[in-house]
Amino acid sequence: MRVTRFGEAPPYEAPNHFDVRSLRLQGFAPGGPEKFWVGLSHYLPGASAGPDGSPLEKVYVVLAGALTVQSGDQEVVLGPMDSCCIPPNETRTVKNHGNEVATMLVAMPYPEKK
Repeated sequence: MRVTRFGEAPPYEAPNHFDVRSLRLQGFAPGGPEKFWVGLSHYLPGASAGPDGSPLEKVYVVLAGALTVQSGDQEVVLGPMDSCCIPPNETRTVKNHGNEVATMLVAMPYPEKK
């Protein structure tokens, strides 16, 4: 078993994210998951990610606050414990239109090794 204490989770910079603070909860470390990783992102008021896409599918779970997710021709506001799956290669945008910090759990496979 590999335990990551919240206070020891390493921060990371996600590309094309603005006013988002992210922590790696699991993955990219010896003894961790082999096929996927899990991150936690805090979206400050007015924060956003994208628009962009990746060849990897991803799952978003909003834990607190509300986030607007636009993917393909759909736009939805996700609140606490709402989730969505973004398919591979689909352009998505995430925005926090509210005045409170929104927190989202992210799970996705590792990038393919080149």
